[in-house]
Amino acid sequence: MKSNYTTPEDLRVWISFEDPDEMRTWIFDVSFLESEWTCVYKNGCQGVLTGPSPELEQGCCSYGAHFVDKRDAARVKKIASTLSPEEWQYHKKGNKKGVVKSEREGALVTRVVDGACIFLNRPGFDKGAGCALHQVAVSRGENPMDLKPEVCWQLPLRREDSVEDDGHVVSTVRRWDRRHWGAGGSEFHWWCTDSPEAFVGHDPVYVTMEAELTAMVGKKIYDLLVATLDERNRARRSNVRVRTPSIRREVAKFE
Repeated sequence: MKSNYTTPEDLRVWISFEDPDEMRTWIFDVSFLESEWTCVYKNGCQGVLTGPSPELEQGCCSYGAHFVDKRDAARVKKIASTLSPEEWQYHKKGNKKGVVKSEREGALVTRVVDGACIFLNRPGFDKGAGCALHQVAVSRGENPMDLKPEVCWQLPLRREDSVEDDGHVVSTVRRWDRRHWGAGGSEFHWWCTDSPEAFVGHDPVYVTMEAELTAMVGKKIYDLLVATLDERNRARRSNVRVRTPSIRREVAKFE
């Protein structure tokens, strides 16, 4: 008898395991972590406006970056004070009006000037287009993660924590989808995690974003993740069942 079942286009594979030191379950979006997604800024990125705008070279910086907390905002403000006019196109405006803005609901975001984040150097600037914080970090031999707002270096990854009634925490690490931008995400002409143009890397995301994942979950959990993925892939190649019972394919998660 022929089945009427059709595999959903957004079907994903997930794995989960328990934290060895905390009352916490970790869940990872394996479909994305094992994909060959890569940032295509200046190399095919069409931006996040309502129409294609690769010539603006704004990437996902057309809107203010939301800080995770006051400490995150204070850190970036301090770093901004070390930038020079030669490094940062909006140095004058940043020093005059500040780089952090409080929205009506209280959220702290980077200020937007001339249609994009205040830290975005535009085409034609001597240092070239791109995040001034990122460019400065590279020129200073520092890790861009130490200078940029947390949400900026985490993209396109996202960690979501929920607490159950008994205090047990469930932490999910997944790709950043359109909906995570809020209502405006559906208006984007283009978004990299659902566009094949961005899945052109040479290595899986869990390898290329090792530093980001480690910062998000800790080295011990990252190492457990890699070991779990390695075991899963060896078993898949050998056509044998994965022995660890805590590994499960959570394929019935449709969004």
